[in-house]
Amino acid sequence: MKVKTILVSQPEPKVENSPYFELQQKHKIKIDFRPFIHIEGVNAKEIRLQKIDLNNFTAIILTSRNAVDHFFRVAEEMRFKVPEGLKYFCQSEAVAFYLQKYVVYRKRKIYVGGKDFADLSPLIKKYKDEKFLLPASDQLNADAPTTLNNLKVDWTQATFYKTVMSDLSDLADVYYDVLAFFSPTGIKSLFKNFPDFKQNETRIAVFGSTTQKEALDCGLRIDILAPTPGTPSMTMAIEKYIVENNKSK
Repeated sequence: MKVKTILVSQPEPKVENSPYFELQQKHKIKIDFRPFIHIEGVNAKEIRLQKIDLNNFTAIILTSRNAVDHFFRVAEEMRFKVPEGLKYFCQSEAVAFYLQKYVVYRKRKIYVGGKDFADLSPLIKKYKDEKFLLPASDQLNADAPTTLNNLKVDWTQATFYKTVMSDLSDLADVYYDVLAFFSPTGIKSLFKNFPDFKQNETRIAVFGSTTQKEALDCGLRIDILAPTPGTPSMTMAIEKYIVENNKSK
């Protein structure tokens, strides 16, 4: 069967030059966007129950834009005045750039990693006497705790936001040729919303090994996988499949 419709389980891109829009126009297909999961902030009271006092930390480790947003949200809820001397360790340039939404960049001590959490190691090791706070989600990747424990620094993890499955009941009678997933929770959301889901002719696209594992554990057939050496992005993997699949039909 030709691919004519795709549902991407993420919010619609806000940039006009998104590769999804290019894919849609180039191959004359319909692409819809619908988050299967969403983020909900943990309130200040719940964070206090985790025995977190923001006054106790001299450095913050930020792994995502969500972490940035929710750290400053919680600080505001707690009426905590973020000190100018606080050190920020950002996992990537994108996170560091986003930090400018809340602080005057040139007046703050900001340290930037590469891409993976482990890339922060030399910077954290250099400031090993700091007291680090890692504001994160309830589904933090294991790389961060492992790296920090290996560095033997004084650090504390706190859940500032949670990943929650979205209500997808309005999609009950909607069919797509391809469903694209980016996290294990997205797969879980599919089956929570549609316990009787049968894959049949629906093609499943997954990004990342943990998403792949969850899909296989749920009995799904994976037709499109990214990243691979030839297709490092989901859009490239989908396009490769479309080119190979649609031309012969």
